[in-house]
Amino acid sequence: MSNKAAAGAGSIRKKTIIKNGKEHTYWEARYTLGRDPGTGKQIQKTITGKTQKEVSQKLKSVTVSIDDGTYMEPSKMTVGEWLDIWAVEYLCNVKPRTVDSYLTTINHRIKPGLGATRLDQLTPHTIQSFYNSLGEDNDEKGALCPKSVKNVHGILHRALKQAVLNGYIRFNPTEACVLPKIIKKEITPLDDDTIYLFLKAIKGHKYEDLFITALFTGMREGEILGLQENCVDLLQGKLIVNKQLQKVRGSRGEYALYPTKNDKSRTIALSNFVLTALRRAHRRKLENKLLYGPAWEDSGFVFTDELGHHLKHQTVYLEFKKIVTEIGAPNARFHDLRHSFAVSSIRAGDDIKTVQEHLGHATAAFTLDVYGHVTDQMHKESAVRMDWFIENVLTG
Repeated sequence: MSNKAAAGAGSIRKKTIIKNGKEHTYWEARYTLGRDPGTGKQIQKTITGKTQKEVSQKLKSVTVSIDDGTYMEPSKMTVGEWLDIWAVEYLCNVKPRTVDSYLTTINHRIKPGLGATRLDQLTPHTIQSFYNSLGEDNDEKGALCPKSVKNVHGILHRALKQAVLNGYIRFNPTEACVLPKIIKKEITPLDDDTIYLFLKAIKGHKYEDLFITALFTGMREGEILGLQENCVDLLQGKLIVNKQLQKVRGSRGEYALYPTKNDKSRTIALSNFVLTALRRAHRRKLENKLLYGPAWEDSGFVFTDELGHHLKHQTVYLEFKKIVTEIGAPNARFHDLRHSFAVSSIRAGDDIKTVQEHLGHATAAFTLDVYGHVTDQMHKESAVRMDWFIENVLTG
């Protein structure tokens, strides 16, 4: 190995090594961090690079950070290694289902793209290129929609924010990244004619009462499937939404109760139409209990199959799709029942705050963002009615 000091560079040297019979040249700089308090010896570190200019720039950056007190020891930990630590030790206050979702994204998206990169070598440009690649279709994985890319960003940003707090990196490189624009999907509530046909089609259907409850309470599908009898007060005409039934990620068809989407419970006042449906559902359960005897199971859920077991999302979905296809609305989704309730409530005169509380949105601002166009249309219709009134007054 030969060493040659670079002219005027002081501690920067050119180095040459022989590896596998071939000569390799690189540049190295040494800098001092101070003295070891135990031995009194100088603590020296090295920086390497392909060119003298590269090493010189690195050295300048390091010495400036040492002088101003912002120097941070380079971490040899990779992004993948840090994500493993973060997921185990820093998500203790996150809902299990959300943790499962994070792990899926980390293992299937972030690690394949950035996992081998060292934390201290992670740059905004590297992450930006990674985000851009997620939106591109390739042979192995399909392109992610802008909203999914934003979800990946949210996880990585949160993990790197903790890495900054832990002193592994000086700043969070995700802060400088630009995310793809999310095009807000237009909501598609059922119109009055479709609602009429839907109610007519479900008459006598085994899930009639479930569909009515969904359409006239605005509850999410998981909240309806997870609704328990001890949360329904038929005498007071109200119910409490505090859980949702969801499939356990990675399981073979297992279901479990989880907190609601925003971790908050809410109380919904019930119309007489919904109360009638819930009473009918309760009677049907009692009839099945007598009919099936020991085979019947008291699961505690309001809506069950003939043997008292909870219903599955796929089962309800398939029945719903059959019905909406028959009435000429094949593109309708179960979630559109929730949208239909919200729009009907606003049209009936409910204020945004009331609708927000019924739907269980985190803020009224979110509700207004989703359904604001309905109120805009109502304002326009109000202006038209006012013009009609004024015209009639002026013309006598």
